[in-house]
Amino acid sequence: MKTHHKVIFGNCMSMEEISDQSIHLMVTSPPYFNSPFDYQGLFKNYGQFLGVLRKFARETYRVLQDGRVAAVNIDDMLVNGIKYPIIADITKVFQEAGFRYRDKITWKKPDGYLRISRRSGVLLQNPYPMYFYPDNLLESIIIFQKGKFNYRSIPQNIRELSIIDKKKFQQNKWYMTLWEMTNVLPGSPLEKDIAAFPEELPYRLINLFSYVGETILDPFLGSGTTMKVARTLKRNSIGFEIIRDLEKTIRIKTGFNGKNDFPNQEDKFEIFERNEGKYRFVRIDYIKQKKVAKIRS
Repeated sequence: MKTHHKVIFGNCMSMEEISDQSIHLMVTSPPYFNSPFDYQGLFKNYGQFLGVLRKFARETYRVLQDGRVAAVNIDDMLVNGIKYPIIADITKVFQEAGFRYRDKITWKKPDGYLRISRRSGVLLQNPYPMYFYPDNLLESIIIFQKGKFNYRSIPQNIRELSIIDKKKFQQNKWYMTLWEMTNVLPGSPLEKDIAAFPEELPYRLINLFSYVGETILDPFLGSGTTMKVARTLKRNSIGFEIIRDLEKTIRIKTGFNGKNDFPNQEDKFEIFERNEGKYRFVRIDYIKQKKVAKIRS
């Protein structure tokens, strides 16, 4: 089965290139609000961050077919001593856009994940009450649904091609609300300046909430993880990415770099540039300068 994959370099607050109700599943991880490790100083304030989420949620609702699922990997964020309730707020944002809240999966990272374990050191240095800050090894995958799904709308032959591996489902405990998955470690070759989730995350979601031949959307494509997994699972995909410099990384990860890493070399890959207007793409230098300017101010 041939599949088609399209990268749109531009801001996903507008998804004008996508027709209404043409997407079967949305899987993404928006930038975490001014995360000290990855996005420090990216947003002027929390209100601006929520504004981005609102436009992204409304556009996702527009392009998603009735009954289909939108899955968002995100979590609360501690910035300069203030904890921002992102999970609660994005849930409200998606409900206001028209979605119903379907479920939440908790993603547990390996114990001893060094990138974040230093928070508990505060109490070790000051072993007194009120100095406790727990190490956070968890992230959330929030699942929203647009109305009700018509199970009879899928032809039997497509259902058979999309059967979920029951052995994996049981052995890896997909059936639980706690998923243990190893995160992408800092310094991974294709993830420089990118906060990428592990391939296992979209792998499970695409298997569980879409059928072979359908189209998967990732509005914050990053290095192309969702697109790679969609191609592997014989789904089509569309991804928005605001940073134009990531094309090479995306091509390498998705196997569209001319090296024949994927079995089906008849799959199609397309690039579209939105190089003007309010929601055009930017260069990585612009992002870096914006972060530095915010930190200095």
